[in-house]
Amino acid sequence: MSWLQAIVLGIVQGLTEFLPISSSAHQLIVSRLFFGNDGGGAAFTAVTQLGTEAAVIVYFARDIGTILKHWFFSLTGKLPRNDPKAREGWYVILGTIPIGILGLVFKDAIEGPARNLWLTASMLLIFALVIAVADSTARQTKTLADLNVKDGIFFGLWQALSLIPGVSRSGGTISGGLFMGYDRASAARYSFLLAIPAVLTSGLFELKGAHAGDDGGWGPIIVSTLISFVIGYAVIAWFLRWISTHNFRPFVYYRILLAVLLFVLLGVGALSAT
Repeated sequence: MSWLQAIVLGIVQGLTEFLPISSSAHQLIVSRLFFGNDGGGAAFTAVTQLGTEAAVIVYFARDIGTILKHWFFSLTGKLPRNDPKAREGWYVILGTIPIGILGLVFKDAIEGPARNLWLTASMLLIFALVIAVADSTARQTKTLADLNVKDGIFFGLWQALSLIPGVSRSGGTISGGLFMGYDRASAARYSFLLAIPAVLTSGLFELKGAHAGDDGGWGPIIVSTLISFVIGYAVIAWFLRWISTHNFRPFVYYRILLAVLLFVLLGVGALSAT
């Protein structure tokens, strides 16, 4: 991968990871349209997501610290097991199980056939409609204090859909939260927190098996990851302010337009599906 492509993909990752528009879809589209390759594949995406996930950890450091402290104290009996913050920690663990199992079971498909741009375009369009319905019908009566075991499992199942490029991790998890009655800010916040174990595990797993250093290729990967961290942090701050007073309609329109454009480019042969 060239330095230019690594920089561009770092920017793309930072801009799109936390918005409900699918960062993996954008990585695929930009790589194939402008660089004629697969952008390092699913492994490169998983590694650069470490940058955006580091942004989540820094941004929510106080919240994460509180959740971990309460969770640990609930284990040692210093806090009751039903402490809200302790329960939030348990639900993050519970919600990570679906994507962990499915990610391992379908690893080969995720890194191969699932990266077909016809599928990506279809998911961009289908989930645009899913997000639109979720946003327009949401009751928004629940906050994270209302989390329970059933909702924790369903949040995890919705997040697991993001294994398919074009769905969007935040889009899937937030849509699930809205369908379950959570307000936009709570659903978005929880989608960011829920992603931490899954993304860190996936990124570190791919990093462990990577051999980019064999030919001096670590430089572009590191730069791309750092860029995604800086831009991702800014996007988190902006997005959480945005959804406190706006709906998801602009993202729905964007997904539809991108899907239509992708269908056209694939249809006329201007872009290769695989």
